Amino acid sequence: MAAILRRALTYPYATPDRSYLYLEGTAEELPDGGPDLIGRISLLSYGANAAPEALARKLASLPGVAMPVLRAELEHFDVVYSAHVSPYGAVPATLVESPATRAPVFVVYPTAEQLALLSAQELNYDLVTFGGVSCRLEDGRVVSELAGYRSKHGPLTFDGHEVALAAVRSKGRTLPELDEPAILERVRAYLKPELSLQEFILDRVAQGGGSFPPFSSP
Repeated sequence: MAAILRRALTYPYATPDRSYLYLEGTAEELPDGGPDLIGRISLLSYGANAAPEALARKLASLPGVAMPVLRAELEHFDVVYSAHVSPYGAVPATLVESPATRAPVFVVYPTAEQLALLSAQELNYDLVTFGGVSCRLEDGRVVSELAGYRSKHGPLTFDGHEVALAAVRSKGRTLPELDEPAILERVRAYLKPELSLQEFILDRVAQGGGSFPPFSSP
């Protein structure tokens, strides 16, 4: 039970403050001269998919295969909560356009096998192409087109406003923000007011997550 609650409440999990090479749950230093990206896709990561803890779960069946994870900044977008609860009990993230906002993100470079494995576990998301964007990598290069997961359910809204992830420190943010325990508490109060937060998380996990409509905050 403790592990289930921790996984839900600590989303989107800790990420290194630098670019790194993911390998079997660890963040290794990038090789001198930069990583080899030949045959790999550029995949935008703004939620858990840049956290070694999350990648260790998702890529466990492909041990020994490294994946470059490059720190970046995405212009004119912000990272907000999606209008669903994940199968593991968290309210996860999605992207919305937000002029003048710059979101700290990562660009990961999976192999075809890694991408297939990641996509198989993103059942609440569509794999789409983000084109015409400005995503500046830590080394100064700008990527204008890359793949990424976007929620099928759209953003969560309170009183018509999206809610940003407090854990993602976007610059120029104009949206209200909450951390994961606070957003779960707000959703619990709306969906299952008779349950405690712990009971609500366990109930959502038992139900396999689920989406919900926009609602007004009390």
